[in-house]
Amino acid sequence: MTVKDNILCSKSHEYVYTEGEYCFIGLTDYAIEQLGDIVFVELPETGSAYRKGEIFGTIESVKAASEIYMPVSGEIIEINEQLIEHPELLNEKEFDEMWLIKIKADAYEEDSADLLNYDTYKEEVE
Repeated sequence: MTVKDNILCSKSHEYVYTEGEYCFIGLTDYAIEQLGDIVFVELPETGSAYRKGEIFGTIESVKAASEIYMPVSGEIIEINEQLIEHPELLNEKEFDEMWLIKIKADAYEEDSADLLNYDTYKEEVE
């Protein structure tokens, strides 16, 4: 598996990576594996803004329901609509291809200072 070079992970198992002025946020492969078969995803409305650490969505699997936290602050620009209709795609595709939300970050450098690069994150969860 190839992971994007600029991907950062939170201890609550969300990831973020940047493309230009936007950030893409999703769930790490570890989180998806722990949840099992995903059956439902609830995502926020575009235009809404969240601070780092706030809950922006929920995800349900056959095993459990979990809250999803913002790894960096920002305004929701787009949600991954295909996951609303087909949440199982999170189990079927590479995790970093299945982002949940696209945001315009408020203070990415500051907010991302305590996030882990992917290799360090994987060492911590294994």
